[in-house]
Amino acid sequence: MPIQIFCSVSFSSGKEAPGPLGDVQGPHQRRQRDSSESEEEEEDTEKEAARKEASEGGLPTDLVAFANSCTLHGARHIFMEGGPGVKQALWAVAFVLALGAFLCQVGDRIAYYLSYPHVTLLNEVATSELAFPAVTLCNTNAVRLSQLSYPDLLYLAPMLGLDESDDPGVPLAPPGPEAFSGEPFNLHRFYNRSCHRLEDMLLYCSYCGGPCGPHNFSVVFTRYGKCYTFNSGRDGRPLLKTMKGGTGNGLEIMLDIQQDEYLPVWGETDETSFEAGIKVQIHSQDEPPFIDQLGFGVAPGFQTFVACQEQRQLIYLPPPWGTCKAVTMDSDFFDSYSITACRIDCETRYLVENCNCRMVHMPGDAPYCTPEQYKECADPALDFLVEKDQEYCVCEMPCNLTRYAKELSMVKIPSKASAKYLAKKFNKSEQYIGENILVLDIFFEVLNYETIEQKKAYEIAGLLGDIGGQMGLFIGASILTVLELFDYAYEVIKHRLCRRGKCQKEAKRSSADKGVALSLDDVKRHNPCESLRGHPAGMTYAANILPHHPARGTFEDFTC
Repeated sequence: MPIQIFCSVSFSSGKEAPGPLGDVQGPHQRRQRDSSESEEEEEDTEKEAARKEASEGGLPTDLVAFANSCTLHGARHIFMEGGPGVKQALWAVAFVLALGAFLCQVGDRIAYYLSYPHVTLLNEVATSELAFPAVTLCNTNAVRLSQLSYPDLLYLAPMLGLDESDDPGVPLAPPGPEAFSGEPFNLHRFYNRSCHRLEDMLLYCSYCGGPCGPHNFSVVFTRYGKCYTFNSGRDGRPLLKTMKGGTGNGLEIMLDIQQDEYLPVWGETDETSFEAGIKVQIHSQDEPPFIDQLGFGVAPGFQTFVACQEQRQLIYLPPPWGTCKAVTMDSDFFDSYSITACRIDCETRYLVENCNCRMVHMPGDAPYCTPEQYKECADPALDFLVEKDQEYCVCEMPCNLTRYAKELSMVKIPSKASAKYLAKKFNKSEQYIGENILVLDIFFEVLNYETIEQKKAYEIAGLLGDIGGQMGLFIGASILTVLELFDYAYEVIKHRLCRRGKCQKEAKRSSADKGVALSLDDVKRHNPCESLRGHPAGMTYAANILPHHPARGTFEDFTC
């Protein structure tokens, strides 16, 4: 690698005073004297720098200077030259108290943030039209007595709580064609042919003042057997809309529940019903009915008014602020996620795994459970699933859903004045009308919908703002003050490390690069200018012009 030579040349214009014996020293002695003098001067310079570093680089002086220039209020009154005093002690006590109050407030704000609070915002939005919800209704009696034959009764005996040796005590229908077809008994087909037909139950139907009928309903199976849904939106049917609120601007139906077709109660089972009437559930079209759990009852002999209000956007927060979960429906049976869809899907999988069958209302292609399987496996398995095995079916609250709030009121029907008219109109007795007829009126109370949204009550921006405000109030600091403290700590650590020897190595390395000092007389003695004037191309100087440095070639004209 190339070798670089550094030299520094100093010129002295003063003449040295000769000694008493005159200038008897030769050039070599003079160079030695000059070299020793320069070494002494270098040692004195290093000692002076060390003393200056020791006096100016100490921690107390630096801390005082930092306190005077720092933006932390009160620091300049605590760290002062001259040592501690009464004034400094009072300022120190005030600063410690303010710092303690600041830290208490910061701890309180952080604890509040970690509690993840939220607020709920309620807003009502007016609109010119609303999509009417889906309305599912079921007769509480699943099987008509007139459709029950003796083979059917023997097949359904486990579900009805009837022993095969008991006398049913009621007249039964003759066996149907299915009894002689040789096909295995299918509970789904049995419910489909023996249920209460909507054509027989529906006496009157009106929607927004216009007529409606069974063709506006879709068939759906639930725990009550075969049920019917109005405005389901399935099979390509458009959703019905309403333009006004109030009674008469929704669905109004009159039903005959046909109590004379109800099965007698032979025993108490999960499929036994003691009620008379219908179960109704109002839900969105994206949500399957779960009427045995979420439906409300409508009794015969009354006209029931149901005022609805749509809660379209129920937006909940995920953990840790809320309990909802943004989930997608991973199911072979349902496209969109809802709590009821999750429950039905989970119960279906549980029965298929444990009983190798499914109930009538459950989706899928597994075989339907027989009445014996209903009694021995399906019903106990569902009861165990609800009561004990809470970890198998975990259906999280969706973060966005639509719900319908309901207000129910009712009046007696028929009145004494209308009983004879209705009996004559439907060719029934007045007693029959009072025991079997009901009217259901479902409508929107007002033409608007509610939005309910959960929002974070305290976010990270609020936390930082509170901490910054408390910091400025109590100790007069900011984020830049914190940076100043870190910068001072860095300088202190760097100073400590340098004093341990890291900086001394750099000082030795830099001192090794120093050159020698030549007096002007040494240069003049060789008279380089005269020689250069007579030698245009320059010349090579002798080795002793630079002590301890041999000749390296042409010496540059640095004196002329």
